[in-house]
Amino acid sequence: MHSAISLIEIGAVILGLGLLGAAAVRFGISPIPLYLIAGLAFGQGGVLPLATSEEFTATGAEIGVILLLFTLGLEYTAPELVGTLRNNAPAGLLDLVLNSAPGVATALIMGWGPVAAVALGGVTYVTSSGITAKVLSDLKWLGNREVPVVLSLLVFEDLTMAVYLPILTALLAGAGLVAGATTLAIAAAAITIILVVALRFGRYVERFVASPSEEVLLLKVLGLTVLVAGLAQALQVSAAVGAFLVGIALSGPLAHTARELLSPLRDLFAAVFFVFFGLHTDPATLPPVLGIALLLAIAGIATKFATGWWAAGRAGIGRLGRARAGIALMPRGEFNIVIAGLAVAGGAAAQLGPLAAAYVLVLAVVGPLLARALEPVHRRLTRGTGGNPPAVPPQPAPADEPDLLISTTPRPPTG
Repeated sequence: MHSAISLIEIGAVILGLGLLGAAAVRFGISPIPLYLIAGLAFGQGGVLPLATSEEFTATGAEIGVILLLFTLGLEYTAPELVGTLRNNAPAGLLDLVLNSAPGVATALIMGWGPVAAVALGGVTYVTSSGITAKVLSDLKWLGNREVPVVLSLLVFEDLTMAVYLPILTALLAGAGLVAGATTLAIAAAAITIILVVALRFGRYVERFVASPSEEVLLLKVLGLTVLVAGLAQALQVSAAVGAFLVGIALSGPLAHTARELLSPLRDLFAAVFFVFFGLHTDPATLPPVLGIALLLAIAGIATKFATGWWAAGRAGIGRLGRARAGIALMPRGEFNIVIAGLAVAGGAAAQLGPLAAAYVLVLAVVGPLLARALEPVHRRLTRGTGGNPPAVPPQPAPADEPDLLISTTPRPPTG
């Protein structure tokens, strides 16, 4: 009977996620806030707490994070990462300073301590690559001149996370200066080794996992990714970073095939991850932090808009393109919840989890809605003032453009 109840709960959770995803598609919003709300409804203090499927959701959530970061890594090659870091460092550093500052300042003002400040700074810093890429695809912005700028900033953020997450993990573990430096050195060594393997020996990795059978390829890639993620976690490097770097090591047609095979699993377990985070957030803890979350969201909208506007301006892009770049960077989602989850599990400020959940809920909804409203509002204002048409009109993606729901790699110009 216990097993039957577990199956019923798991089936109901997955079916419910499907219905929520359908509603999100219907209204043109990200499903992430709906998944979080579902977790709040069926978790601690919710209307109908789940009784027996917690172990499934916990394991599924961990796999979800690994697959999210692995498939994101598939979009990059090691040379692209190196080139991006070199060419976009000024805009990336501005992004880091402007957008982490509100979180750091808030945690310190609230008296949560320096470790919570580092965690909340990460929460307010990172843009949701998944939501942003989906917005770019849905609104036919992929052919616009500002898109490489946006995607380059996302790549810089991902590289920053590869350094940030081991530091945060060491801080949460209460490691001293020597232990923390050792952890960071191990993380840096692991990252360097994997990047060198990707640059010099990527063809051997691809040869190892390649197979004419999709079933065999799926098992090899999934097994290698989870294995490396587990080893990374054992070395006190984030499992997510390990998975991300495995994705970088694969490229070309093999990466494309692996992405297609793993995308359904990624979507399933990523949804479970967001539900799991909501399950462990008591809805009663949200009202006390809602005001702070709204203030942080307003600050996040302003700082990301300023970042995108300045970065696109450096590339010689017009005013409308700069506005599109700024708005495209506003959504927060998967990485922000990952950071908050690590902080809560590591014993940081108890209010940090609910605050991050409320913050992500606001910006995961507001960001895409502002993006949809930008051009209609701009057209009305232009007609009303008799002004000139947009300097950079929106261009639809080419007919053969692939579906890029999580792609963040700048595409070189064709021709």
